[in-house]
Parts: sequence; structure tokens; C-alpha cells
Amino acid sequence: MKEFDVNKIKNIALAGHNGSGKTSLAEAILYKAGASDRLGKTADGTTVCDYDPEEIKRHISIGTSLASFEYGENKFNILDTPGLFDFAAEMIEGIRAADTVLITVSAKSGVKVGARKAYDEAVKQGKSKMFVITKIDDKDANFFNVLTELKTVFGPTVCPVVVPVISNGSIVEYVNLIEMKAYKYDNKGNAVETEMPTAEISEKFEYRVDGLVAAVSEAVAETSDELMEKFFEGEPFTQKELIDGIHDGMNRGIITPVICTSATELAGIDMLLKEFELLLPSPAEVYNAEAYSPAKEVVDVKCDASAPLAAYVFKTIADPFVGKMSMIRVIAGKLTANSEVLNTVTGNPEKIGKLFTLCGKKQIEVPYASAGDIVVASKINANTGDTLCEQSRIVEFAKMEFPRPCYSMAVKAKTQGDEAKISSSIQRLTEEDPTLTYAQDDNTKEQILSGLGEQHIEVAAAKLKTKFGVDVNLTVPKIAYKETIRKKVKVEGKHKKQSGGHGQYGHVWIEFEPCVSDTLIFEEKVFGGAVPKNYFPAVQKGLEESVKKGVLAGCPVVGLKAILVDGSYHPVDSSEMAFKTAASIAYKEGLRQADPVMLEPIGELKVTAPDDNTGDIMGELNKRRGRVLGMEPVSHGITTIQAEVPMREMHDFAMYLRQTTRGMGSFTLDFVRYEQLPANLLSEVISSVGSDE
Repeated sequence: MKEFDVNKIKNIALAGHNGSGKTSLAEAILYKAGASDRLGKTADGTTVCDYDPEEIKRHISIGTSLASFEYGENKFNILDTPGLFDFAAEMIEGIRAADTVLITVSAKSGVKVGARKAYDEAVKQGKSKMFVITKIDDKDANFFNVLTELKTVFGPTVCPVVVPVISNGSIVEYVNLIEMKAYKYDNKGNAVETEMPTAEISEKFEYRVDGLVAAVSEAVAETSDELMEKFFEGEPFTQKELIDGIHDGMNRGIITPVICTSATELAGIDMLLKEFELLLPSPAEVYNAEAYSPAKEVVDVKCDASAPLAAYVFKTIADPFVGKMSMIRVIAGKLTANSEVLNTVTGNPEKIGKLFTLCGKKQIEVPYASAGDIVVASKINANTGDTLCEQSRIVEFAKMEFPRPCYSMAVKAKTQGDEAKISSSIQRLTEEDPTLTYAQDDNTKEQILSGLGEQHIEVAAAKLKTKFGVDVNLTVPKIAYKETIRKKVKVEGKHKKQSGGHGQYGHVWIEFEPCVSDTLIFEEKVFGGAVPKNYFPAVQKGLEESVKKGVLAGCPVVGLKAILVDGSYHPVDSSEMAFKTAASIAYKEGLRQADPVMLEPIGELKVTAPDDNTGDIMGELNKRRGRVLGMEPVSHGITTIQAEVPMREMHDFAMYLRQTTRGMGSFTLDFVRYEQLPANLLSEVISSVGSDE
């Protein structure tokens, strides 16, 4: 195994909108670098990074995949992340492990929400960024429009580095603005240097070259006082000054280079690899990772191979054959195969067995991984977000922040007896995906699987079948309705039965009245021993069993106070069972007379969305019987709406919000209380609850 110095490792996350060409770009990079012997296609299911059966079937990326390869003197770890918002956790994990985020933007469709989200996440995590404008060969591509849009959306840090020369609507060559050289590509993606373009080749290009070179120089001048002075004196920068300036500016987050490529024609891929080597910061150059000591003090962990081990588990893969696989970013020191390390989150030792580096699904065993590198360990107990370190320096890295699940479905086994398998299999999936949760609803007794969207849940169900052999049905979860009463009544309950020998006799008068309580409140005010004390517990038990089902739709009853005030008994025929039955008779009669009503759960909703969409969202909440309580600006152009809304109206709100805001909106919904169901919905709810039984 070749050992790489920390300065020769580049960790790159590919992120961007779904369909912007991330996986195709990764495929072209791997092929051009010699790490793959054929150029696979997403549509054919033959790419290195999309190897999961669900990814091949759906032609989309679902999980973050790792592709490590050597090129020149460097080792590259490419993390191909999904663009679909349902799999946002994967992008967050991929960016956490990387030092640079390569954001793909289609030359055809321009800056989409996925690119903004990737950029914002990169900024949040303090990573350097680079834009790659993909699909430059498409007949509807417009590079310069997209470049202008990037500058408009992301500001003056956007800096063109490789641009196309367009003549009569087609690309004739590519210009590298750092080298000030032009290249033509043959149909195999091989570059041949050619003359710099003149006005005859592209009528506007001469003007544009000057403008683009000035934009690069201006961006580089911002990186230091000396370069700024040179820029104002009108001196051109040397090639080394441009490279060093952009490299430094990327690392500090003040320059975001833009490169254009065609993954299908392999044009510009060689220049992209060259810019990876020259411009991207190594793990040793980025800011020291922040961790916490056992005393919760902040500790800077420098990326140093000679320091004690400190590593972070950034992703878990549930493999039914290999077992649990953990992707680990080594921050400091060296992680060695067949060693023992400390998991600082659990406090337990972890036995590290074999270590692998991955190129898609291809595993290559390695003896160790040094600071700055990414490696995979199999069959360890650590979970996503855990820190592994040596006893000599105990630290814990901060956990990743993931979006909360907002879309739920009830899960039921298609085959009887598979219930236990469902639970253990979903547990494996939730280890793999922190944005999936699985729990039993205490009120409806349903098993609820929650995620970030419809496709997220569908993929989880498909994985249960393909990976673990468990087939499930997904249904809309039941709403946990309850019942209560609105007026005070006094009713009689009498149970009298004669059947040869001992008979059965129980007789009670009970007052029922509304109160504020989730459980039954029972009191007795019996005078003169009309009902002997030893039967009080039987009356209470009869009522407690009865409140599990109301008289309207058989839902649990809350807010009920029962006072035993009178009754009678028979010295021979009375028994606990008879009084228990008498109490349940009184309960049924009392509730019918006490103006029973249905209660529905109300949730507190917080929706964060662009200002342009707030009017539509508030209108939609009104349609869903919601009450808007207020609005609060969060950042420029973004507002949070607070509302209270019935839970029964919110099942598909995640899809509505995503569609309306094009993926920019998010929300949380938490149960707050129960409120009376409107009378016009009563018959519909009673029939729906009855059909669920």
C-alpha cells in the first residue's frame, strides 16, 4: 500500500440538485483517472457510485458512496451524495467527511434549490467550495447565462477558471483562464492545445476573455494586501500567483472557482483533475477540527499523522451479507486494522477488525489509514456520529445536525409472523439513516415509520424487502381521536340476574361530570353504607375498563370524573363482578346523556419558507383548518410561520410544502393538545374510525 502524505490527500463531496450530473461526473473522473476501465451510465445502471439495487432501478442516487483512487502524486476520496431532498442526511454526512464540496450545476437548467442547499450546508460546515457546470454539450446549454446566475445568487466570490468557446451554438474549445491556454477535445476526451480564440471564432469572446480574466484577477487580489497592491498598479498576475491566490481563497471561503465539463464527452475532465491537484486544500490546510474534552472544554484537533488517534464515524451502511460497515474520517493519528480503540460516545472499547478503502462497491483491504484519509471498518459497534480515539487523548467531535422526519406511514407485515423481523430490520435501516425513525403509537398501537418524504419511506420499504426479505404494507397512519363529555349527569346502573342458587346483584348511582384530566378521576360519596366499601374498587375497575372505549366511535375517553353517590346491595347475591358490571352499565348510559363529543389532536406547526411563498402557505393552512399565530423573519428572504393545525389535515403537508417552495421550505409539527372536532366532520370521523377497527 502506497502511503500518502496528508498534503497529498483530497477529500471531495459531490453535491447539487437531483439530475445535475453528480454521478455522471464522478464516473467521468474515475474513468479519466484510470480508476475505472469503462465509462458507465446512470440510465444503464452501470456507474461505479450507484450500485445499490434501488439506485439502479430508480436511476437516482439514494446513499452517499465512496470512490477512492490515486492520480499522479495524490489520493482522492470522492463522496457522491444524493440530490433528492428525501435523502438530505446522506449529503450532510458526505459534506462532513469532505474538505471541499464540488457543487454541480446543469448548464441546461441553471441554479436550482439543490445547489443552494449544498452551498449553504458547505458554508455551515466551513468547507471550501467549487462549482462545476455540467452538461455543457447539451443543445440547450447556456454557460454564460448560468455563470451570471451563479454570481447573482452566490455573490462576487464566484470566479470562472475553465470556460467554453462557443461558435454558432456549439463548443469549439475550452479556455483555462489560469494558464491562458485553449484546448480542443477529441471524441475520447483527449485534449490538444490550440490557439487562443479570436473575435472571428466567437464574436463576443474577445471581450468576454478580457472580462473573465479581470474577474479572476479581482478575486485573487482580494486574498492578500500584496496582490491587491499589484492589481491596482495594473500588473498582471503570474500563473503561480493565480493558483496560490485561488487555493488560499478557496480555503478561506472567499473564492468559489467555476469549471465547465461534459461528462459524456469527457471534455474538461482532465482540467478538472488538474485543478483538484492545484486548487483544492488538503486536510492539513483546513481549519483544525473542533472537539470536546471529557470536561466539555473545546479542543482543537490538528490533522497530524503522528498525533494520538482521533477519528469520526460519518456514515453507517447496513449490509445484510458483510454486516454493519462504518465509514470513518481519520482526523488525527493512524487507525490500524486489528486494533482496539475507545468509543468516547458509548465509553466502550471498539475492536477494529479489517479496514477497507472503497471504489463504489469494490473493496480493497488496507492495513491502516492515516490522518486526513477516509476508510471503512466492518462489524464494529459504533454508530454514525461516534468518535473513536486513543486513551491517551480522549476527545469527542460534535454530532451532525439532521433534518427531523416530517412524513409518516404505518407499517404492517404482509406475512403473519414477520412482525419481529420488521422491527430488527428497520433498526438496521435507522442505524444507516439518522432521518428515519420507527416507533409504536401508544394510542393507535400502529408501528409508525417516519422519514423526510414519500420516496424516502418507499425506498426504506423496498430495502426491507431486498436486503432483509421482509415484505410490508404501508398505510396512512390512524389519527388518535379521543372522546369526552360536556355536561354533568346522574345515572343509575343496575345488574340483576337470577339463575338457580346464587344470583347476581349490583346497583349503583353515579354522577359523571367533565374535568381536566387524561385519566379517569374516581370518587365516592356514599352515605349510610348503601354500597359497602369492599365494592368500591370493583366499581372503579369497571369504569376504568369502560373508559377505553367511548360511545360515539369507541375511542378512549378523557376528561371524565365519576362520583359514586348511592346504590344498593344484596347480602347473598352481590359480588365484585356484579358491581363492576353495574358500573359499566351506568357508564354507557351516563355518557350518552352527558353530551358526548369527539376530540382531535392539534399540533404546533413551524414552517420556514421563502417570503414569496408565505401567502400561499397561509392560505393552505386556512384550508386545512389551521390558525396562524404569527410570523417571524429568520434571515434575508426567509420567514417562519407559526400556527396550530389539526393533525388529521397534515399527512401530505410535506409534499405540498416541497412542491410550493421547490424544496426550500421545511417544517416541524409537534402535538400540543386535544380540541373538539367540528360537528360537520363527526359522521365522517365516526365512520372512518369504525372502518379501521
